[in-house]
Amino acid sequence: MSTRGWTCYFLRYLNCGWYFLSELLVPSGWLRCPRCDGVPLRVTPDGHECEACRVHFPHVGGIPWLFADPQAQLAEWRGRVDMTLQTLRREHTRLTAAAATSSSSALTQRRLRRLAAAMQEHAARLETLLAPLIVASRSASYETSLAFRSPAPWDHGLLTYAYNIHRDWAWGAAENDASFAIVGEALAGTSPGRTLVLGAGAGRLAYDLHMRTSADATVALDFNPFLLLLARTLTMGGELQLYEFPHAPKSLDDCAVLRTLRAEQPARPGLYFVLADAQRLPFALGSFDTVVTPWLVDILPEPFTDLCRRINALLRDGGCWVNFGSLDFHVADPALKHSPEECVEIIAASGFDTPKLGNTTLPYLSSPASRHGRIEQVLSWSTTKRHAAPAPARPALLPDWLVRDTEPVPLLEMFRTQAPATQIRGYILSLIDGRRSLGDIVALFDRQQLMTHEQATETIRSLLIRMYQAG
Repeated sequence: MSTRGWTCYFLRYLNCGWYFLSELLVPSGWLRCPRCDGVPLRVTPDGHECEACRVHFPHVGGIPWLFADPQAQLAEWRGRVDMTLQTLRREHTRLTAAAATSSSSALTQRRLRRLAAAMQEHAARLETLLAPLIVASRSASYETSLAFRSPAPWDHGLLTYAYNIHRDWAWGAAENDASFAIVGEALAGTSPGRTLVLGAGAGRLAYDLHMRTSADATVALDFNPFLLLLARTLTMGGELQLYEFPHAPKSLDDCAVLRTLRAEQPARPGLYFVLADAQRLPFALGSFDTVVTPWLVDILPEPFTDLCRRINALLRDGGCWVNFGSLDFHVADPALKHSPEECVEIIAASGFDTPKLGNTTLPYLSSPASRHGRIEQVLSWSTTKRHAAPAPARPALLPDWLVRDTEPVPLLEMFRTQAPATQIRGYILSLIDGRRSLGDIVALFDRQQLMTHEQATETIRSLLIRMYQAG
């Protein structure tokens, strides 16, 4: 679609409002409340509503936001967006200052100026794409954002999978075709019917499945709004330009590469997007004929048995589960770091046929601008649901007083103990003025008589070391 065509399409969306938007939403009969498991959710002009638990689930950029704690997750991701944009702009300032130093060579200055300009422009492009998540009146400083950021899982932050978007929509067909071939072979030419891609990432596999098979409908689900807002824009016929920053660029000019992201053509009707948690899925029982889990089963923070039972519940009898990816379970318990043979045993005990495993060698995140790139031995399986399995354990939910704004906040013991601890830490930091030594700070702290002089010295030193090393 041309730029003019995309503009007309987007204006049609704006002008037709809710009625046109409803064409792009998962049919409401497939959905259930991810908080109370009520069926169905009621569609409203700006989201979905659960009449049973009185929770509203908004739309973000036209995508249903179906987390069990929708406002908490919205605040979390808004904070991540704000922090990301501020970090990029601070990096622009840092790189600009570094390029201005007289000790830098001409080539170094050129590289630093290139990176600085790219950081600034990248922030502006992200700000446009992520506008549905940005609060116009938000004015928190970098320091405030840092103070309130979530301690976990920042390893799965806004830009954690940035390379995947370039792989999906800019680098070429090799990796995408290889992934699709695994799923296509598992389906053996049969129609996947209603298909769910769980952990869809930047959306290319869901798009390929929808466009290259006779799927009746395809739902791409992920928890990262950056990835799905981008995927939705591209599969509707839009075009985006974003920077890639290779870790090991092949040349100076490859340190920041402006990529044009596009799909070959707009997706046919029936490709839907949902933002939700894979552990609290917002779908009615038996909604799908096929579930595909690419690079997912080993990264979820739950036992593999629970995931198998959850996928069983999503499928109709006779439905198909296709999986591929590495098998590197990210859990602390060694008993849950399953081998392929253990996975087969668990799958068969969860209402499925005994799956047949496949191993395929694939290129993985091999950017044309980077000297880095991997060859992966990918494990795959395909299996059919034969009967229902016991329901998996329900992950813990946030209490109502954190989800609904009208409930009183209880004075829990954790709040009682944290309040003075926070005040003490704040007092220590307030004593840092650029002139006082560690000994001076300890002497002032001694006046509070909260611990011995020796304890205060050790404790304050350790606190400052941790903060210094955290940068």
